Formats: sequence, structure tokens, C-alpha cells
Amino acid sequence: MAVEVKELLEAGVHFGHLTRKWDPNMAPYVYMERNGIHIINLYKTAAKMDEAGAALAKIAASGRKILFVATKKQAKDIVAEKAGSIDMPYITERWPGGMLTNFVTIRKAVKKMASIDRMKKDGTFMTLSKKERLQVDRLRAKLEKNLGSISDMTRLPGALFVVDIKREHIAIKEAQKLNIPIFAMVDTNSDPRQVDYVIPANDDASKSIDKILTHVTNAIAEGLAERKAEKEAPKADKKAAPAKKAEKAAASKEEEE
Repeated sequence: MAVEVKELLEAGVHFGHLTRKWDPNMAPYVYMERNGIHIINLYKTAAKMDEAGAALAKIAASGRKILFVATKKQAKDIVAEKAGSIDMPYITERWPGGMLTNFVTIRKAVKKMASIDRMKKDGTFMTLSKKERLQVDRLRAKLEKNLGSISDMTRLPGALFVVDIKREHIAIKEAQKLNIPIFAMVDTNSDPRQVDYVIPANDDASKSIDKILTHVTNAIAEGLAERKAEKEAPKADKKAAPAKKAEKAAASKEEEE
């Protein structure tokens, strides 16, 4: 799925930060300077988007999850919508420290959330006092806010997709420790050396974030479709087997006659 440079331009993906705020390691991705602002080379952005999309599709096709991280205001809703549409986990509230490096503890919190849900279903919840019910509800709401979308994540993700690596530096460090591949939108004020798959782009404008996320999630959706097709192929062969067997038997019977 080729990326159109014109579309990136219209979405303002090319606008970097003020030149005085830049990180020199972003030099290969900077096209020029205009009015004290660095302009990102969109041809490089398009190439990097294709590269990242292909790699993410492979990870999705292998059955592993891709965790999206974006806690900045402009990105929150976009990430929740796009990642949610392909059933991938995401963090849009504060990053829970140890989310990756202390995954066992995070899983315990998720299990706690599930046990509260069970209490509500089997009626145990109603046997508690009013005060206790209020406390449990507050705990459930807090867990939902911080861990809601990762409740189905039973193991560490196959990759991390980050919007704004400066803001999400704790998530980046944890992924690096565990050798989890990092995909990210990287603006001109950030160090691209921290990321495995760099997408040089404006990470402040919602239009730019939306454009990149749309391409990325479409690529992941293709990987998921490929996985589904591979899973269904043996089932289809099994179903077709009796019919083929019957055809063979009928053919050999005709030959005998």
C-alpha cells in the first residue's frame, strides 16, 4: 500500500520543531529550514512508513500483539480509535511504570479487574456493605482507566508503536531492556537512534498523527487478514477431503465397470 507524498503534505506531516530545539541525529530526515522551523523530507517519511508497515504486518500475521503508546492530548483519541478497530492494546493514560519489565505485576492487576467483574456477575458484589461496594467500584474504575485496553494481553507484546518518543521515554527504555522492537513517529526534536523503525513526522498535529496511524493500522489489518486466511485454509481442505475421496471412489468404480 504505497504512501502518497501529497497526502502527507496536506496532513502537515512535514512540519518539524523550531531549529533551536532540534536533535542533530535527525539531520538525515530534514529537508530544509523555513522561518526557523525544520521541514521533514516527506519522501523519506513515505519510504519509512512502507518499511514499518511491512514489518508490522509480519508481526501481526505471526499472532503477536502490537502495543500502541500515546498519552499526549492530540493523539489519545486517534490511537484509541485506530488501535481499537484492529483489536490491538493501547495505553493512552499515564504509562504504568513496569508495564513491560514487571509484566507479572500488571497481569495481577488485570486479574483483579476480572475478579471484580465476576463478583458483579455472580452476585457476591451485592453482599458487600455500601462502603465496600463503593471502594471496589473506585478500584475497578481506576484499573479500567489505566489498564482497560491491555486486559486481553496475556503476554509481552511483539512490538511497541509510540507517538512522541520524548514524552514516552519510560516506555521506550522498558522496551529496549527487553529487546522489544520499537516503531515510532519521530519529530525533529527527538533522537531516532532509540527506535528500530523510525517514521520521521510531525507528532504534534492531530491530522499528521491520524495520517500515519491510518497507514500503520491498515498494514496491521492486512497482516491479521493473512493470518486468518492461513488458519482457515486447513479447515477448508478438511471439509473438501470427503468430497474428493468420494469423487475418487466414483471414478475408480467407473473404471472397474
